[in-house]
Amino acid sequence: MNAKKALITGAASGIGRAAAQRFAAEGYDVLLLDIKEDKLGQLLNELPAGNHLAVVGSYASEAVMEKTGLQIKQHWGCLDVLVNCAGAFIKSDPMRMELPRFRDIFNIMTDGCYLTSATAAAHMTNGGRIIHITSIHGERAETGAAAYAMAKAAINQYCRAAALEFADKNILVNAIAPGFVNTAMSVVDGQNELESAWFKNNYVQGHHLPLRRAARPEEIAGVAFFLAGKDATYITGQVITVDGGLTITF
Repeated sequence: MNAKKALITGAASGIGRAAAQRFAAEGYDVLLLDIKEDKLGQLLNELPAGNHLAVVGSYASEAVMEKTGLQIKQHWGCLDVLVNCAGAFIKSDPMRMELPRFRDIFNIMTDGCYLTSATAAAHMTNGGRIIHITSIHGERAETGAAAYAMAKAAINQYCRAAALEFADKNILVNAIAPGFVNTAMSVVDGQNELESAWFKNNYVQGHHLPLRRAARPEEIAGVAFFLAGKDATYITGQVITVDGGLTITF
C-alpha cells in the first residue's frame, strides 16, 4: 500500500514498455495505458508483483482519460508520477497534405499531452512528477516530419508553462527529448531506418552521431526514473536532450 504510483502511457512497446519495467522493478505500482490490449496483458504478466493496473485506449481520448482517472481514484487514491511515452509518427507534407489529416497528427500528441497532464495533476495529492517524452524534432527539422515536429515543440513549451502553473502544488514538469532510439517507431514505410545505408553512412561511420548508435529504450527510461526520483527535486520546466551527442555536431 505504501508503494509509489506511476502512470505510463504508450506502455505496450518501446520507451513506454521500458519505463513500465524500470518503475515496477524499483517498487512502483504502475498503470499501463496503450491501445494494444494484447501487448498490455503480456507486459502485466511479466512485471514483478504489485498493485498494477491497465487501461486500453488512446491517451488523446477524453473518455479514456476519464476512465484512467477513475481507476487511479478507486484502486490507488493518488498518483506520484506520469511518464507520457505515447506518440505517433506519420509522414506529413506541409504543402500537399489535407489540413484535417495534418491537424490529426498534431492533435493526437498535443491533446494527449494535455489530457494526461490534467488527469495526473488532479490525483497528485502530495506533489508529483510529470514527464513527457518528446524528441529532438522539437528543436530540429527534417523533411516529412512537419506535423510531428510541431507537436513535439508544442509539448516542450507546454512543459515549461505547466511547470509554472503546477509549482505551487510541488508538481515538477519536464520533458525528455531523445534522438534515435531502437524502437518500432524506427520503422518507416516498412524499413527500419537504423539498418539503412543512410543511417550507417551518416551516423555510424560518419561524424554526425558521436556515440555511433541509437539509444536503447532502457536508457531513456533511466532518465525518466531519475527525473521522478529524490535527486531531481530542483529540476522543472526543462527539456533534457538524450541523443548520444547528435545535436552538438554540424
